[in-house]
Amino acid sequence: MTPEPIKFLLVDDTAENLVALEALIRREGLELLLARSGPEALELLLVHDVSLALLDVQMPMMDGFELAELMRGTERTKHVPIIFVTAGARDPQRVFRGYESGAVDFLFKPIDPHILKSKTDVFFELARERREVSQALRLNEMFVGILGHDLRNPLGTLMVGAEMLGQQIVDETQLRTLRRMTAAGHRMTEMIEQLLDLTRARLAGGLDLWCARKHLDVGELVRRAVDELRATNTDREIVVEVDGDCTTWGDPGRLLQLFSNLVGNAVQHGTQGDPISLSIAGGEREIVVRIRNSGVIPPELLPAIFEPFRERTASSSRPGALGLGLFISQQIARAHDGDIGVDSSSTSGTVFTVGLPRRREHVTQTNAAEPLEDNRASTKSVLIVEDEEHIRESLREAFEDEGYRAVTASSGLEALDLLMRGPSRPDVVILDLVLPVIGGDRLYQAIRENANLAGIPVIVSTSSPASAHPGVLVVSKPLNLERVLDVVTGLWPKRGSP
Repeated sequence: MTPEPIKFLLVDDTAENLVALEALIRREGLELLLARSGPEALELLLVHDVSLALLDVQMPMMDGFELAELMRGTERTKHVPIIFVTAGARDPQRVFRGYESGAVDFLFKPIDPHILKSKTDVFFELARERREVSQALRLNEMFVGILGHDLRNPLGTLMVGAEMLGQQIVDETQLRTLRRMTAAGHRMTEMIEQLLDLTRARLAGGLDLWCARKHLDVGELVRRAVDELRATNTDREIVVEVDGDCTTWGDPGRLLQLFSNLVGNAVQHGTQGDPISLSIAGGEREIVVRIRNSGVIPPELLPAIFEPFRERTASSSRPGALGLGLFISQQIARAHDGDIGVDSSSTSGTVFTVGLPRRREHVTQTNAAEPLEDNRASTKSVLIVEDEEHIRESLREAFEDEGYRAVTASSGLEALDLLMRGPSRPDVVILDLVLPVIGGDRLYQAIRENANLAGIPVIVSTSSPASAHPGVLVVSKPLNLERVLDVVTGLWPKRGSP
């Protein structure tokens, strides 16, 4: 596949000058965009990304200086290098004005071809190297995402196995070892999730909030994040104040992640013994959350505080930290059309401020998996469709231990055969989306399109929840055994319930 050419913009009101410049600069891999006026150049800049602009200074309607000032005032073009081409005298005032307008260099007519070629070659090579670096970074981020995705299955196997062992072991020494292993697994899961969030944010233009947005109370989410952190930081005083109506619509899981990151950051970096204060204020148009601790962020770190993998001092690092928490928090806020800011000084400490827009509209959430009637047989059956043998067998054992009849399939084709020709249909299907032969997505569609199968609830297990069909029940990988069992149990209403 031929790479897209690097583009230069040539602007001159004289056609002969443009032809001459084009002849001198033309080379393989370079596309030259020609404009006879400032307005024509601006039209080209709206649709093309250019790596260099050569602007004639003396043009009617809009001269080169005015065009350069307009380019510098626009986000899309403010970083484009500009070389002015002029037939005027080497007037220091004009040269100064040109550099003020954003020029990187001047060329005076008549132009020396060798000087022109030498200068433009520099910018061509810079643009080519920048593209190669950008492509390498993109490949690295894709690699990180793929690696994180592929690590989830073996890690999920370990976590499910540890959960099952925890239900069988009674020796306290062995249990302590198992708890340490489980804690390490949770830290690994957190790091994998952060790496996947980084990949989603960088390659997909922002985090994908796959869950249907729900009506939620920001104050309750903040309190929940605080309660979880208090359990492991009993010596830290955390004060929460809520004022006004703090209800809105959003993704509760992602917002809880945001507040947990920020409160955890305050606990980690705040001065020991000083309280951490949180205020949540619900206004007419916006809900504002402020998280204050007495620590101080060095001024040189503030400009890059939300950058991923930012440099951290040894005192600020913690086991399992990747320097992604604040970056991901900012992405979550922006995905909710909000944002995060930070102020830090020796007198007032550090304050992170989260602003979220107030939303009152109702969001409809449909679910293909409706609760089953309670007049089914007492023994429910579950079909587990999973190509990873260890996960498949661990799930089978767990469901059988809970009294379910469990049937397994290692591919979409095998599962479809069981559903169509098996002795009985399952009461619920747990479906991995990444399967050999017939993918989980195609199998889900086949179930929904078959009148005899469409009523069977399907629970999708996947490491990429965004790829699931809207409204379907999703359990994220690596699987939490208790969570899977709870979701399946919740499909059947309890006896005596309305």
